[in-house]
Amino acid sequence: MHQSPSPPGTLLVPLWRAIAVFRFTALGYVLVLYVRNLGDYAHPLIAIPVLLGMIAWTVVAAYAYARPASRRWPLLAADLAVALTTLLISPWVIGRPALADGVPTLAVAWLAAPVLAWAVAGGRRLGVVAALILTAADLAVRERLNESSVTPGVLMLLAGIAVGHVARLIEQAEQRLQRAVELEAATRELAAATRERERLARDIHDSVLQVLAMVARRGAHLDGEAGELARLAGEQESALRALVASRGAAGGESATTAPSAPRPTDLRTVIASYESPTVTVATPADPVRLRANAVDQIGAAVAAAIDNASRHGGPGTRCWVLVEEEEGVVTVSIRDDGCGIPPGRLDEAAAAGRLGVSQSIKGRIVELGGTVRILTTVGEGTEIELRVPTTATRPGTEER
Repeated sequence: MHQSPSPPGTLLVPLWRAIAVFRFTALGYVLVLYVRNLGDYAHPLIAIPVLLGMIAWTVVAAYAYARPASRRWPLLAADLAVALTTLLISPWVIGRPALADGVPTLAVAWLAAPVLAWAVAGGRRLGVVAALILTAADLAVRERLNESSVTPGVLMLLAGIAVGHVARLIEQAEQRLQRAVELEAATRELAAATRERERLARDIHDSVLQVLAMVARRGAHLDGEAGELARLAGEQESALRALVASRGAAGGESATTAPSAPRPTDLRTVIASYESPTVTVATPADPVRLRANAVDQIGAAVAAAIDNASRHGGPGTRCWVLVEEEEGVVTVSIRDDGCGIPPGRLDEAAAAGRLGVSQSIKGRIVELGGTVRILTTVGEGTEIELRVPTTATRPGTEER
């Protein structure tokens, strides 16, 4: 079982917890300043319910922001409104002369908590908006503006920018992590499907293909319906063998590729799968990369040619398959030491409805824009040359 992606916003949880810690710490600082500056307040007793309200809101906000569903505009607006109210009543509770002498407002550092919350919830822009609103209100309650009165607003503005930027980076990292986990899960599922497909291919090869090959060999020289059954069995064996080989190779490569990516396939992988005691395969040292469809069709044509040589030349017929890649073209040659093809035999087979060469070999290559050349001499075997241009079959080019 693969690990499921984390719920959105999980990586931001430490930031919300840090803001809650900041609220309580700043509240403690507010209480210390209240005790210290009590004698300078114009109405010190009225400050007590204000402080109680700040304590209550700190608890409520810490609990509310801990729930992802509550981190929306109603809570953000209420948080900012509470801070603004605390700030705007400071001149009446403390007195403007005391504020002018340097006594801090009731909110002090506690004022920055809504700025941090807005920055985490909406990024740098919302953090700056909240900082500007509170800074304007802080400057409005002061009669004289100097460097010390502007400093708190600048600090809130910088905090909103910095925390908002970090929050956005965390969200982007979380999105990339989720995509990586989903891609890993898809890759594992694709790999499992590929293994199952390979298992089925082995089972097919060990059972169905062998039965079809036996029927084709034993009935090849019979007449009537038995001969026709043998011919059909041979054609189905060829088609099924090509399908199993090409799909297995394509699936093996795509298991390591992103599900939505193109499937470039090495032609050597498919051609090499036909090697046997009677079939010798020679391929280039470097990969022969073509589109998956082109590799499938070329592989099926080669399988049909090998099957024709085995069926008509006898069980002991040997084949040699050579893959060459030149500039702009891939050439696959299939040569056998069988009995050869008598003149006119291919035309007679096509007229009689036996389309093994014309469809299984020529038809596939012609669809790829290629050509097929057949050289044969009675008693000396046959050579089939498949030439396919790479311009329409290369990965990244338009497939015709």
